[in-house]
Amino acid sequence: MKFGIDRLLADPLLRKPLQGKRVALLAHPASVTEDLTHSLDALVACGLNVSAMFGPQHGVRGDLQDNMMESPDFTDPTYNIPVFSLYGEVRRPTGQSMGTFDVVLVDMQDLGTRIYTFVTTLLYVLEAAAEHGKSVWVLDRPNPIGRPVEGLTLLPGWESFVGAGPMTMRHGLTLGELGHWFIAHYKLDVDYRVIAMEGWVPDAASGFGWPSDRIWINPSPNAPNINMARAYPGTVMLEGTTLSEGRGTTRPLEIFGAPDIDAKAVIAKMHAIAPEWLKGCTLRDIWFQPTFHKHVGQLCNGVHIHAEGPGYDHVAFQPWRVQALGFKAIRTLYPDYDLWRDFPYEYEFGKLAIDVINGGTGLRLWVDDLAATPGDFDAATRRDEAAWVDERRSSLIY
Repeated sequence: MKFGIDRLLADPLLRKPLQGKRVALLAHPASVTEDLTHSLDALVACGLNVSAMFGPQHGVRGDLQDNMMESPDFTDPTYNIPVFSLYGEVRRPTGQSMGTFDVVLVDMQDLGTRIYTFVTTLLYVLEAAAEHGKSVWVLDRPNPIGRPVEGLTLLPGWESFVGAGPMTMRHGLTLGELGHWFIAHYKLDVDYRVIAMEGWVPDAASGFGWPSDRIWINPSPNAPNINMARAYPGTVMLEGTTLSEGRGTTRPLEIFGAPDIDAKAVIAKMHAIAPEWLKGCTLRDIWFQPTFHKHVGQLCNGVHIHAEGPGYDHVAFQPWRVQALGFKAIRTLYPDYDLWRDFPYEYEFGKLAIDVINGGTGLRLWVDDLAATPGDFDAATRRDEAAWVDERRSSLIY
């Protein structure tokens, strides 16, 4: 199969509308061609006039480990072009940066999860392009976790940099498809084009979204493999808790734990409360000691979510519910546990981080209500998921 960048480079007719245009590139470390050449180098080599570059959260170079670490603007030392940060002094492209190009090529590997900020960055670029009369092309890449949909829909008033619009946590779209949805939903008047992939079959074995013949490169520092990508729609919620999500270990966002929990007891309680939510994956109790971030230097007992190997069932696996169930088990075992982390997550003040992440209070309230059952939770969630499947249908390309 071919990604959008590879098709653009291989077909002069696809590139023809870019002749004589100033071209900007929005990219990160995973923005590479099939032979692992960075897209910037490849686009310059094929003769395009690349006049500027933009970088999302964690920077063009992907060098900033933690969340909420801002990247500066700089000048690319190889091509002497400006590199504008969209996670620094600004989140949206400024008028100054918009004046450096005619067409922006968006070539970012996404993780298929609403909270992953590349989704919101795409929306902000589309809105700025509509305002300034610029063109946006998405060089499409796979959604590595395929088409399944899961989670509550973001509620009105809960929009943020980790919540670009009313979609479920696990949205099941590529960035190219999300662009179509954003334009329709927000009624944007913008010149938009997707250089579609060739041969991508969502949910096909063995990669189930990610083609097994393509090398995985971290799109952000703590996205090291496909198991993390599969677990992420659930494990990202750990950022709103006092539990470690494994930052400071070699398996970030695949594990959760703390010094003061009994992981075997947590796993047993998860199976007791909602065994049907644990289908498709394997849970294993582990020990780990973070070298930075939460519980740094402390021995933690935790749970490793394995969405891989013979125990993985792509259709059955529900990562958002798995992690919600982990929270419910901890609340049941330790009713007074200080679970929810209170800080201005992604600069959202006056709201609990777990609620910002979920685009509403529904998940937290269910976890904290010891009388609430998995059936109660599923009733609302299934309605949202079915509605999103219908909503996204007109935006599908593949």
